[in-house]
Amino acid sequence: MYYVYLLRDKNGVFYVGYSSDLRQRINEHRLGKVRTTRKMKEPKLVYFEAYASEELAKEREKKLKQFGSSFNGLLKRLHYR
Repeated sequence: MYYVYLLRDKNGVFYVGYSSDLRQRINEHRLGKVRTTRKMKEPKLVYFEAYASEELAKEREKKLKQFGSSFNGLLKRLHYR
């Protein structure tokens, strides 16, 4: 399985990523081992989706990282907007 996930830190900053090992990847974020999220204050997993193929997960991650209607719709469903 492949996972697309959404992190949020104490300051309300979001990060979108994907991984085949969600637990390990979230742990890497929390330990500051990921360059792009190293400066986040206490990143927490707020949402994830599971996909059968890496291609589908990458596609969804790309859509969310455009921060358009897909991302805004997700935030609305999660009651962040």
